[in-house]
Amino acid sequence: MAVTTKGILFDCERMKYPHTGLYHFCKQLGQALALADHPLASRLSFYIRENEQGLFGEGADYLRQHSLHKFILPSLSRFAVWHATYQGTMYYPFHRNIKVLLTIHDLNFMHEVNRPAHKKERELKKLQRKIDRADTVVAISQFVKEDILRHMNMRGKEIAVIYNGCNINTSLQPQPPAQLPSAGFIFSIGTITEKKNFHVLPALLRGNNLQLIIAGTVQQQEYLDQIRAEANALGVGDRVIITGPIDEAVKYWYLQHCTAFVFPSLMEGFGLPVIEAMSFGKPVFLSTCTSLPEVGGNQAFYFEQFDPAHMQSVFQQGMQAFASGAIKVSDIQARAAYFSWQNAALQYLSLYEQLL
Repeated sequence: MAVTTKGILFDCERMKYPHTGLYHFCKQLGQALALADHPLASRLSFYIRENEQGLFGEGADYLRQHSLHKFILPSLSRFAVWHATYQGTMYYPFHRNIKVLLTIHDLNFMHEVNRPAHKKERELKKLQRKIDRADTVVAISQFVKEDILRHMNMRGKEIAVIYNGCNINTSLQPQPPAQLPSAGFIFSIGTITEKKNFHVLPALLRGNNLQLIIAGTVQQQEYLDQIRAEANALGVGDRVIITGPIDEAVKYWYLQHCTAFVFPSLMEGFGLPVIEAMSFGKPVFLSTCTSLPEVGGNQAFYFEQFDPAHMQSVFQQGMQAFASGAIKVSDIQARAAYFSWQNAALQYLSLYEQLL
């Protein structure tokens, strides 16, 4: 294979949506790539909107992303590899002479019960076209890899699995929210959408004096109303707090001070908030859906179903196990440390190297 000195273009399109997992994926992986002790790190460029330029260092190379590039891409002559960091990106070099690495985070659309079959088929065709064009495909969990193999035709291509890392920045000091919780609290975070399954959580407040705090951008107002209606029906509406989006320092405060972290999501390609909570040594309670058991391992507690009595039993037994030391803080933190952006960056750099 001919040696090239051309660069690697890292697509940061999803960074236009702060307070999302995909924003943090681009930010954390991009920063780890830029700082990696690897000869290819100096050949990395970030394809990013003007507003986000500088996030990877003033000395980093940036290619400005413009909405018109959805129709006509800029010149890519100085790049040898394009890293498409999200399978749904509108920016994709279908007709350019450049190697493509495609990261696939999930096939959630295939698991949406209310999505019509013809719309699922349309999404499959769009993704299949990207896979056909890609030279290398990465899944962010073993579950996602298996889902891809179940629904897509890889035409003999291998799928690498590269886990996400932990987002926690140890140099950032936690900052309390403007309104402090009035009691001990259970914490969760994520976009307020039906797939996050937050409406099952108020049941955990029965039989105790805890509060439930859910942070995240509201994407479905009707689902927010459903969460509140469920809490009111259980008589715990005054103890459920929906904060909206929060910044990193406030998130750290909630993770530092919460009694437990709960994440009953139905659809996750990985589940970054779980690792963040575990890095603080918190007991985490998860659904058994999609990739979450792969992330929490044997250092998490799991809701096998969402019947209130079952969830209350799992929560009570889990908190007792945590209090007794049967599940140790050090082991929870060790599980979180297994997922490292530095390791992820080195694995991606190895794939870039193979494409050059």
